[in-house]
Amino acid sequence: MMGRDRCLRVSSWALGGEGGPFGPEEAQWRVQLHVLLTGHTGFKGAWFVMLLKTLGHDVSGIALNPQPESLYSRSAVSELVKHDMHVDIRDADSFAKAIDGVNPDFAVHFAAQALVKPSYADPLFTFETNTNGTLNFLASTQGINGLQGRLVITSDKVYRNDHRRGSYSESDPLGGRDPYSASKAMADILAQSWFASFEGIPSAIARAGNVIGGGDSAEYRIVPDIIEAIASSQPLTLRYPNAVRPWQHVLDCLAGYRAIIESLSGFQPRVAWNVGPGEANSVPVRELVNHFSDSWGSPCEVDSTSEVLVHEEALLTLDSSALRDATGWENRLGFEETVEWTVDWEKSVRSGESPRSASMRQIETFLSL
Repeated sequence: MMGRDRCLRVSSWALGGEGGPFGPEEAQWRVQLHVLLTGHTGFKGAWFVMLLKTLGHDVSGIALNPQPESLYSRSAVSELVKHDMHVDIRDADSFAKAIDGVNPDFAVHFAAQALVKPSYADPLFTFETNTNGTLNFLASTQGINGLQGRLVITSDKVYRNDHRRGSYSESDPLGGRDPYSASKAMADILAQSWFASFEGIPSAIARAGNVIGGGDSAEYRIVPDIIEAIASSQPLTLRYPNAVRPWQHVLDCLAGYRAIIESLSGFQPRVAWNVGPGEANSVPVRELVNHFSDSWGSPCEVDSTSEVLVHEEALLTLDSSALRDATGWENRLGFEETVEWTVDWEKSVRSGESPRSASMRQIETFLSL
């Protein structure tokens, strides 16, 4: 049996009245919906749970157990989740059993092994998680009665990097030299094939880049390393100080995902969408460190690494004009504001504000911009 308001399309869930999807009244969504997230215990997943709850929606999640120092754990996000399921997405039977009876209105696939360096240490886990996990998500959600839409999150690193100075658009060929990039490109192609072969559920793919924000605690991530170095007055070792990345605040990225989901009901969009910041946000890692140091008000000493490095692309930026033109979405925070918001979150929590309070405060501010 179809659940409450299951006949409503996605245009009912994020529009915020006549002002469109990004007006100041957007927190007043018209109906309460139920969203299933895979990888909800991860960094972006935890932020998305809190954003959706702020907007009045039910959220269920399926993921591995959260790490003790994760944003999910520190903010007690499990208290906000309707169904909090901890299953390895590589296990097709367990995945299917876990979501049986959840009956979400929308499903978003975040779950992944999301780091380049660990993909060299354990390529089998990376390929199984990112490729087979995506297959299990697609197969299991295909059978959900009344599902109104699906979004598969891949990565900006799905593109075949030809070391160009310009940005990559959705029509550029996919590739991937390192195991992480290759596994995400495989997941992207797999999703495109599935959508073309098994119709019936409006679906899309989102390709985002280097998302930053308060509460990130993952290993081998630049922002946690910067903050720890500044706070402890210890030198920071940079693997690729001159690598250029499109730095984007997590809330801007999540707003882009929402815009894609909304678009599924209004027209038949392209399958894949880039969700990246403007050109001004694409800066070298060393410059990112300098801005964090300035915003924090403390110096950050940088050491050159003597480590034997694995391959990682030096330049990668996205052309997200298609999403802007089609939906009106655009980033609300520039590069400096993105850094300032991240520093504000970290300083506030270190000064005694709870991680959930800091996150919810920034979400409310973001929605009013």
